Amino acid sequence: MTWPCKHAERPPGRHDLVFVSPAGWRTMLDARGDLATDALVARWPKMRWPTIRRRALPGEANGLALGLPLPPSAGKRRISLLVDDDHVTSVARPPLLRQARAYAPRNWWPTLDRLDALARRHAVDARVFGSLAWQSLTGLDYVTTRSDLDVLFEFRAETDIDRFVADVAAIETDAPMRLDGELMAADGAAVNWREFHGGASELLVKNIECVVLLGRRQFISGAMAS
Repeated sequence: MTWPCKHAERPPGRHDLVFVSPAGWRTMLDARGDLATDALVARWPKMRWPTIRRRALPGEANGLALGLPLPPSAGKRRISLLVDDDHVTSVARPPLLRQARAYAPRNWWPTLDRLDALARRHAVDARVFGSLAWQSLTGLDYVTTRSDLDVLFEFRAETDIDRFVADVAAIETDAPMRLDGELMAADGAAVNWREFHGGASELLVKNIECVVLLGRRQFISGAMAS
């Protein structure tokens, strides 16, 4: 489902999947006494499931900030972890939409197929995060009847983003779920697709380090990386 690369090839960004060594897992869990008896969390290193890169909190200057979202059966807890950079074995992008399709409810499939075809036409890589991504990565039950579909639309310089988000909005009108997610530029900066579609002159733009307000053209041109 994922295509890991060696950690040295690039630093992990937002939504990236981070794979941790057994020694790293021992260190992380030893630092979290509240997780010592959690049987589900104990499965993560045994199954070699990934964590996800998150933005560091104040006071988390040392170590790589990671997240571990648990399924609804475990209370949908969001566990924050820190790992030494040396214990990161590989990094992967989130699963492609078409890879995760088999793990989605069948009534989602037509919408997923339409989104995938749309992304291909517009030179966009459509990836999933959130409940569908974690269900595809672990096989655990994350998707419920109330779940949104969280999609990461990675666009390119040639993508007509205004046209693309208009087409996404049209697909959502008869979708069985809410379409949530982000538009992500090549520099890793991202904005909620719905906010962009709303036509605001300034957008709330996120990367792994911060959240800032940028003009639409600045976001598209990659100004956050400068």
